[in-house]
Amino acid sequence: MDARINFDINESLKHYSIDPASIATPEAPSELVECEHDPESLTPALINSELNPVVDAVAESPDAITRSSYFDTLQFLLKCVPVISLHERSPTADPDCELFLRSRTSSQIPPTTLSKILDLLVSALSTQADIVHSDLEADEQETIQHHKQLLEIYGFLLQWTLSAVETRAMEKSASAPARGRGKGAKAKSGANKDGNWDASRQLETALDIMSKVLKLKLARIFVTTSERDTFISLFTKPVYHVLENEARVKNTAIRMHCFRVLCIAIKHHGHAFGAQTAINQNLSYFEHLSEPMAEFLQILAEQYDYPQLTEEVLRDLSSKEFNSNDLKGPKSVSTFLTKISELTPHLVIKQMTLLAHLLDSESWTLRCAILEVCGNLIAMLTKQPEGDQGENHKRQMKAFFEVLEERFLDVNPYCRCRVMQVYVKLCDLEQKFPKRRQIVAELAARSLEDKSSNVRRNAIKLLGKLVSSHPFTAMQDGGLLSNKEWEKRLELCEAEINKLEPPQELQEHPRPDERTVDETLLQDATQVENEHAPEPKNPGEMTDEEKLAAIRKVQEKAATAEELVSFKTTRKYFLEALRFIEVIDEAAEIVTQLLSSKNKSEVIEAMDFFTIIDAYKIQNARLGIRRMLRLIWTKGNNDEGKGVQTHLIECYKGLFFDAPPNFNANDAANYIAKNMISLTFGTTPAELTSLEQLLSMMMKQGLVNDLVIEKLWQVYGFQRREISKSQRRGAIIVLSMLALADPNIIVKEMETCLRIGLGEIGRRDLGLARYTCIALRRISPPPGKQSAGAAPKQVVKLPNDHAVLVRLAAMTEIMSDSKEWFGVAEQAISAIYVLSKHPDVLCSEILRRKSKQVFASQSQPRPSSSGLGVEEASQLPTTDKEDTTPEDAPVEIQAPNKKQNSALSLSQLLFIVGHVAIKQIVHLELCELEFKRRKAEKEKKTTPCQSTAPENVSPVKKGKKKSAGKEQTPAPEEADELDLMAGTTEDDFTEAIAHIRERELLYGPQSLLSNFGPLVSDICANNTSYNHPTLQAQAALCLAKLMCVSSEYCEGNLGLLLTILERSKDAVVRSNLVVALGDMAVCFNHLIDENTDFLYRRLNDGDPSVKRTCLMTLTFLILAGQVKVKGQLGEMAKCLEDSDRRIADMARMFFSELATKDNAVYNQFVDMFSVLSADTGLDEEAFKRIVKFLAGFIEKDKHAKQLSSKLAARLPRAENERQWNDVAFALGLLQHKDEDIQKMVAEGFKVVQAAA
Repeated sequence: MDARINFDINESLKHYSIDPASIATPEAPSELVECEHDPESLTPALINSELNPVVDAVAESPDAITRSSYFDTLQFLLKCVPVISLHERSPTADPDCELFLRSRTSSQIPPTTLSKILDLLVSALSTQADIVHSDLEADEQETIQHHKQLLEIYGFLLQWTLSAVETRAMEKSASAPARGRGKGAKAKSGANKDGNWDASRQLETALDIMSKVLKLKLARIFVTTSERDTFISLFTKPVYHVLENEARVKNTAIRMHCFRVLCIAIKHHGHAFGAQTAINQNLSYFEHLSEPMAEFLQILAEQYDYPQLTEEVLRDLSSKEFNSNDLKGPKSVSTFLTKISELTPHLVIKQMTLLAHLLDSESWTLRCAILEVCGNLIAMLTKQPEGDQGENHKRQMKAFFEVLEERFLDVNPYCRCRVMQVYVKLCDLEQKFPKRRQIVAELAARSLEDKSSNVRRNAIKLLGKLVSSHPFTAMQDGGLLSNKEWEKRLELCEAEINKLEPPQELQEHPRPDERTVDETLLQDATQVENEHAPEPKNPGEMTDEEKLAAIRKVQEKAATAEELVSFKTTRKYFLEALRFIEVIDEAAEIVTQLLSSKNKSEVIEAMDFFTIIDAYKIQNARLGIRRMLRLIWTKGNNDEGKGVQTHLIECYKGLFFDAPPNFNANDAANYIAKNMISLTFGTTPAELTSLEQLLSMMMKQGLVNDLVIEKLWQVYGFQRREISKSQRRGAIIVLSMLALADPNIIVKEMETCLRIGLGEIGRRDLGLARYTCIALRRISPPPGKQSAGAAPKQVVKLPNDHAVLVRLAAMTEIMSDSKEWFGVAEQAISAIYVLSKHPDVLCSEILRRKSKQVFASQSQPRPSSSGLGVEEASQLPTTDKEDTTPEDAPVEIQAPNKKQNSALSLSQLLFIVGHVAIKQIVHLELCELEFKRRKAEKEKKTTPCQSTAPENVSPVKKGKKKSAGKEQTPAPEEADELDLMAGTTEDDFTEAIAHIRERELLYGPQSLLSNFGPLVSDICANNTSYNHPTLQAQAALCLAKLMCVSSEYCEGNLGLLLTILERSKDAVVRSNLVVALGDMAVCFNHLIDENTDFLYRRLNDGDPSVKRTCLMTLTFLILAGQVKVKGQLGEMAKCLEDSDRRIADMARMFFSELATKDNAVYNQFVDMFSVLSADTGLDEEAFKRIVKFLAGFIEKDKHAKQLSSKLAARLPRAENERQWNDVAFALGLLQHKDEDIQKMVAEGFKVVQAAA
């Protein structure tokens, strides 16, 4: 037991590095040695019986470790634990014994034993350190050698133990994800019970003791450098091993203890080179160490005053080259560089000339890192005291900014994004860099057209940040950027400058040929005396008054000069602000287009941008905010779509619904109501539809309170002169939109609607009357909207003598020559069909009364344009003066006793006829749907019971006997006749409805509409006799609507309709008839299918609105499969190059959707190519762009080969070089590998001339 070991650290480390199991332990207890071939006998009890004496002895005196039996006992037990993780183990010969063979893969001793060994070594090393310290202080030379051996022994055993602990921890963390979350949590909580030992606390203690040892004066113990380096490595290697474990690094206490050990080793024991190598390796292989290594170097530089290592590491990285397949290394280095430049920018800037070489690296992550570094260095330079900002400071700042600016054109989109992200951070600095901001704003605006959506998104974000942090805040307006305001300021400033500057003719201007003279030559001695010039008086000769006058004159001159300089500086400031505003204004136009992007995050960023610039009153902000409305239709079937809708509502809520915080409830309601009304000003019908959807959604979400609604009713019902038409109209428009979500909004104020909108004010303002009719429609949700099986909505149906229906009917009979009458009549009839129990009866009465009004004893002949005279002037639109006209002004509606223009009166009658006919078709379809629903409900019930369905349709019996225009009034009990038809099958009912539509509406003996069919045809056919433009337009529209009712009437008048379509000079008429043909194609496909050429011809119409309408109609018909495509797609392809951008965009959308159908573009490609190639009016470049776009949809190799074969057959038949070039260009776009075709193309166009 008393035998002492002869320990050689180098020999032990050599065996340990090869294989710890190869270390000989001859003095180990025999009980342990016997377990080598019988691992099962190595029980905890046996281990403790051998380990406890060692613990007791070493605890008593650290010298006890030098006993061979104790030392070998510890080594034997450590050999039973794996110390190198499996992926790092180098292949060596397997041990002879079973125990150590097993120990390569799993620990053969319990964790408590390893914990006990670690505690033993740490406490013994701590005691030994104290002894060494006291002996060194006492200058005990004879004990130094003994202390050296003990320190080496404990250092060696501690390295081994810590490696074993960390190997176990690494393998444990690697297997952790395989567990379920619940199990993992349980295992962690019961760690001590099931053997999962966490050595974190012991590890902290061990690292603390290692620091304690390294603080000793080791140079007196380890004399040579090699001895010292070997001993230091016993402590540093385990530290690096600990750092390899990501979980350990996340523990702040352990991380700081590791850094402390390494810092002392570097500062006091020459470990710098070893640390430099280790850091470089860690950055290459361990991504999680990128930021910790930067943190370590900061601590080393600042707390231990050793910046040299940071500089050396940066020098190494600047010259490091990476394999093109290595992704981990560049990423890790990039993260490190970014972090180190944040923590110690003053050290990084010294190595920037070397690091700049990384900008030429192929790795985009490294280039991104240097951009981040430049940003951090600029931030550092701005924080330097003004006294230190010399010429070098400016030069460095300029260089870093130039690097950032040129990277806006980096080949990699991630780098282009990163440079913008860097600028976003720089915008928050106190120093604003106005000139640089202007350049960056222009570059960011250019990047809005980048092909990468990520770059565009970051460009939008940067522009928004530039606006929100702009430097033009010197004025007292809160930093607003209104273009008009800044231009006014500039004008005022220039006016002040002009006052102070001498007139142009009095200013001295050097002649072009005059030579400049060095002022220093003009000394007094060389100047020629001017004998005639009066000599200035000597101050002694001046009177007091002259002296005061001279002083005052000098002071005034100096003040003027100073004021002039001030105004010029201000002018420069204003010019810079205007340049910045101009860039943002232009950028806003591009961002408006990006609201249509497919990338939802880009769209959300664009919305935020408009919200920001609107706060600063940028001119084009409102344009974008209005365009944002259409995003309410974004499909919400996924998280992205819902995110766009939610964000839009949030933006609008912030812009228009969040009152300033200092407002009380009443003021807030007024503010919100005004904003809501302003949203309706100057909107298009499409924008109003989108606004309707937005406001109804906001109402459903409870974002509009009752007080706001009350304020809107107050505006609508206000009867004083001061209120404008647009405000009153806006109030009822908004209320009707909100009523989509809550019909009670209109129901509660129905009397107000009748008094204002359908009363005297409405008769003076037909636009208001129209919107009031729309609002009244919202009292009852449209029938047929509820889903099958769902509980029917509570629909409101009114008797025909109800005040609302009486007023609505009266609105259609107003005598007015205004074109707004048509809009009122349309909405009034629509409202009647929604609200009335028997709308056909009420509309019959309207038709009778209007017919009597038009045809009753007229003194004037057939209406024509020749007899219109003064009356025609009343037809002219008066929209320009509309809003400025006071509501109490004389009524423009003609009095009942005054004759109305007969042509316009007949036009109005025909409009009512056409609209009633269309609405009656819809009414019949709703009857059919209601019958089927009731029948399905009845079949589900086992016992007969009374139907609770709402009375929302007219009785079918009445429909069978007579259609619109019956004279008899149905009895009240007829409302339930649908319920009585229990024996009627659905097919019978459908046939009955079809018969009414086909034969009775336009041909029934008792139908009022039957009287108008021949009349309309006659008016349209005799357009020279009935030559009033409005009459012809309404007659054509009425004809088209009646043709949608009956196939017989459609067939009889189709030729007339197509003739009008071809010959009419009115673009509105042509657009209406294009839409009508589309409807007829759906209703009576067999009639229209042969005449689709007439539709396609409108794609070449001279009016863009007709073109657009035609393209939209054909898009719907083709995509819905309503018409067969017969080679006319070539005409639609030409629209891709239309001068109207909206038409071109619509055509692109059509072909993109068509490509999703079964090989549709492939099937039509050759026909489209033929049409395009044969069109001599199509420019060659435009042809190429179209064909390139279409060829992009040919994705299958099989299709490309087949098309190539078909097109190649045309090459020999090409009549001229243009045709040959067209085919060759198309072949070049298709992905084929036919050598014969390639050879044919390579030979070129051949001209063969016949012999004379």
